[in-house]
Amino acid sequence: MANFSFDIVSEVDLQEMDNAVNQATKELAQRYDFKDSKSSIAFDRKEKKITLVADDDFKLRALTDILATRMAKRGISLKSLKFNDPEKAFGGYLRQGVDICMGIDKEKAKDLASIIKKLGLKVQTQIEGEKIKVSSPKKDELQAVIVHLKGLNYSIPLSFCNYR
Repeated sequence: MANFSFDIVSEVDLQEMDNAVNQATKELAQRYDFKDSKSSIAFDRKEKKITLVADDDFKLRALTDILATRMAKRGISLKSLKFNDPEKAFGGYLRQGVDICMGIDKEKAKDLASIIKKLGLKVQTQIEGEKIKVSSPKKDELQAVIVHLKGLNYSIPLSFCNYR
């Protein structure tokens, strides 16, 4: 009998992230409250980091809001962003680093595997690096797992791929 399977991953489309940052930069240039401001948004694709620079705390919060709005419109989950504490930068400015979280770490993978086991379905879970493979002889049970995980408000964005 054939076994069906799918993978649970936590990934971010870096091209969409780039597009969201570019849109946020354009909005930043057009907004009146940022006129004559040194505020900026920079995206380092290789390091998977975004750097926000603002004149003061109020502008930093507005910058964060602009970025979050653009990402939501592009379909990027805000759960994939980890905002670091703002730090003082040159000339009294504030700098805030934003890490883009990709992959499922070991602790979260074990947690997800235990959530799936508690469902009581005849499925096997296998942690493979930064993804989890779920397999079963019945497609209906795999779909039940997907529906259950989509219904959870989990701390990282989950997506499902390689459904076979």
